[in-house]
Amino acid sequence: MSAKKVLFITQEITPYVPESELSLIGQNLPQAIQDKGYEIRTFMPKWGNVNERRNQLHEVIRLSGMNIIIDDTDHPLIIKVASIQAARRQVYFIDNDDYFQHRLMTTDEEGNEYEDNGERAIFYARGVLETVKKLRWCPDIIHCHGWMSAVVPLYIKKAYQDEPSFRDSKVVFSVYGEGFKSNLAPNFKEQVLFRDITLDDLKMMESPANYDELSKLAISYSDGVIQNSENVNADIIDYANKLNIPVTGFQTEDAYADACKDLYNKILGDAE
Repeated sequence: MSAKKVLFITQEITPYVPESELSLIGQNLPQAIQDKGYEIRTFMPKWGNVNERRNQLHEVIRLSGMNIIIDDTDHPLIIKVASIQAARRQVYFIDNDDYFQHRLMTTDEEGNEYEDNGERAIFYARGVLETVKKLRWCPDIIHCHGWMSAVVPLYIKKAYQDEPSFRDSKVVFSVYGEGFKSNLAPNFKEQVLFRDITLDDLKMMESPANYDELSKLAISYSDGVIQNSENVNADIIDYANKLNIPVTGFQTEDAYADACKDLYNKILGDAE
């Protein structure tokens, strides 16, 4: 039997960005899952504070070049890659001059959240999915980490459901205790619309959208949910439980990778 394939769409990975709960999981979980015999691919945004020279990033010309349209504006998609030699794996980076170059992560130098963070998340999500299509790689599991990946489940289930790369994919969303503090742009719902997605598909998300509402959107289109932080808003976990989808509670560091594997097996219908 061929190895199951897991696509990690994450917000932060150390050592490319400073250590945090998200970035440590972004580094350690894909490695642990690969060590358990899975085939993996890993994506993150090419934040402006990622040192390209030190981390030996280079552009993948054959994957770059397409435009992603948001609000009737074309945004060129640039794909870069770096290799983690000791771990025998690569990290793909989604880049764009307007959204990521010369800018920090979700806040500027003074700690103010970027007003277009919602657009950046949309660009990142669609950029990853278009790149995976070009790779002709069909993930069994798509595991999303961080609010920057929160629109991915919607796109997989409503916009890319007939694409060969994602037709049989199951989506897992990891919920963290900290996200963004401001509301997204008032027209965020309209910006999300793509292909067959309608406003009715976003009815569970109130406007203006905050972090909790965006998490509910992600959970609504996921096949499984993991509570990644101890301090997750209980309302979000209650929302997931009411949808009757598998929910994995908070795990210790030692048990986390095995718990993820168990959830993957459960939603794929695989027996141990």
